[in-house]
Amino acid sequence: MDTKTGGARPIGADEMRFMSAAQSGDTSQFALATERFRRELQVHCYRMLASYEDAQDMTQETFLRAWNHRQTFEGRSSLRTWLYRIATHCCLDFLDKRKNRTPIPAEIYEGTTEVRYLQPYPDRLLPDDPQESAVARETIELAFIVAVQHLPPRQRAVLILRDVLGWQASHTANALDLTVASVNSALQRARATMREQLPDARLDWRAPTTHELSADERNLVSAYIDAHEQLNITKLTTLLRDDLRFAMPPQPGVWVGRDAAVDLWVEGGFGKPGFDEWRGIATTANRQPAVAMYVRQPGGSEYSALAIDVLRVVDGLVTEIYTYDDTYFESFGLPPVLEEQR
Repeated sequence: MDTKTGGARPIGADEMRFMSAAQSGDTSQFALATERFRRELQVHCYRMLASYEDAQDMTQETFLRAWNHRQTFEGRSSLRTWLYRIATHCCLDFLDKRKNRTPIPAEIYEGTTEVRYLQPYPDRLLPDDPQESAVARETIELAFIVAVQHLPPRQRAVLILRDVLGWQASHTANALDLTVASVNSALQRARATMREQLPDARLDWRAPTTHELSADERNLVSAYIDAHEQLNITKLTTLLRDDLRFAMPPQPGVWVGRDAAVDLWVEGGFGKPGFDEWRGIATTANRQPAVAMYVRQPGGSEYSALAIDVLRVVDGLVTEIYTYDDTYFESFGLPPVLEEQR
C-alpha cells in the first residue's frame, strides 16, 4: 500500500530490502531502500513546518530514527507509510519544542498575520515521480502552507494525512496514537479553519490539478522582469492588484495594498544608484511563478544576486509577493552572479 490508504498490504520489494538491511545492519542497503522517499518526505515535513531548511533537517531526522528503530519494522504496512509516520512524529516533536512556530499578528497592518519562518520551496526539488500525486499545486502553494500554520500541530497532521495524502481515519489514528473519533473531530475543526483562511479556494486537495504555469502567469512574469529592467514603476504598478499583499520573511511586516507596497519599494531605493541596473530570471517555487532578481552596482561588471520574488497570480495580476534574500539562490540552482549582457 502507499500513502493513499495508510494500511496493510503484502510485503513488497522495498520492504524486503529494508528488512534485510535492518537484520544485517547494512547501511548502504538501508540507504538504497529509503533514499528514494526523501523528496516526498521532505515535502511532507515542509507542509508541517513551512520552512525548507527545517524540512530538510526533519527528513534527515526521519532517516536517523528509522535506522535506530529499524528492527521494529515488520512489514505490516508499506515502508513508505512507516516513514511517513516517523516523519510526522519528528515534525510534531519539533513543533512541541518550538513555540514560536505559529502565525503572529502583523506589525504594520492590524488584523493580518504573518509567518516569519515561511520559506520558499524550489520546484526543482519536488518529487519527479509522475505517480506521486502528493504535490498537487494547491497543497504546496504558499497560501496553503500559511493557512496550515494556523492549525494546532496535531490538527495540522490530521488534515495533511487525511485530506492531502488520503489516509483513512483508522490509519491516521494509528499513526498519531489517537482514537478514530479524535481524528474525525480534529479534521472537522481543521477544515473549518482552512475555510476561514482560504475562503476563495477549493478544499478538495486530492483532485488532480495541473502543475504547469498558465500562459497568463508566464506572460506576467515576463512583464514583471521587463518593468524592473526598464525601471518602469508605472508599468510595474499596473501588474499588481489593488489588494496586493507583500512580505519579506523573516523580516517583520506585511504590507497590504498596491500603493503601500510600491511606496515601500520606491522609498527603499528602486531606480536609484545601486538599484537602477536590474536583470531577472524566471523560475518557479511552490508551483508558483517566481523571479530571481539581480542588480549591478555602479561601475560594476556583474549583476549580483539580490532576491527571489515568489508571485501569486489571480486573474492576470499579482495578488501576493513574498520576497526572499539571496541565500536561497543555491537551492534554486541559480548562479550568484550574472555577467553584463553585451
